[in-house]
Amino acid sequence: MAMKKAKAGERGPAKSKAAPKTVEEYIAGVPEPGRSTLKKVRALIRSAVPAEATEVISYGIPTFRYHGALMAFAAFSKHCSLFPMSYAVIEKFKKELKDFPISKGTIRFPVDEPPPAALVKKMVKARVAENEGKKRR
Repeated sequence: MAMKKAKAGERGPAKSKAAPKTVEEYIAGVPEPGRSTLKKVRALIRSAVPAEATEVISYGIPTFRYHGALMAFAAFSKHCSLFPMSYAVIEKFKKELKDFPISKGTIRFPVDEPPPAALVKKMVKARVAENEGKKRR
C-alpha cells in the first residue's frame, strides 16, 4: 500500500510548549480524542511486553525499550502513528495492516481509533522476539 502524502499541518508529534520528559506528560499534552487513543495503544503495548521493558521519551515520542528500542507511538494533528522499529514486522503483518497507511517504519491510524488490539499485541510480541534474538548474538 502506498503511503499517503502528508498535508500541511500533519507533520510532527502533537506537542505542548515544553518538551515532555515522561510518557505521562506526553500523553497529557495531546488533545482529545488522541489522548484516549494513545492511552489505549499504550495499554495494549504494556500488556504484551515483558515486565523488564521500560518506557522513555526518545526522539520526542513515547518509546518502549526492551533490549533496545521496541515500539513507539505518537499523536499528530490528523492521525496517530505506531512505530514498530522494524520493517520486517511491518512486512510480516502487511495483510492485516492493509487498511492502514504504512511506510517503511510507520503505521498511521485515525486519531480516534487505535488499530485492533490483537494486531498490536502480535506486533509487539514479534518485536520482543526480534530484540531477544539480537541479544543472543
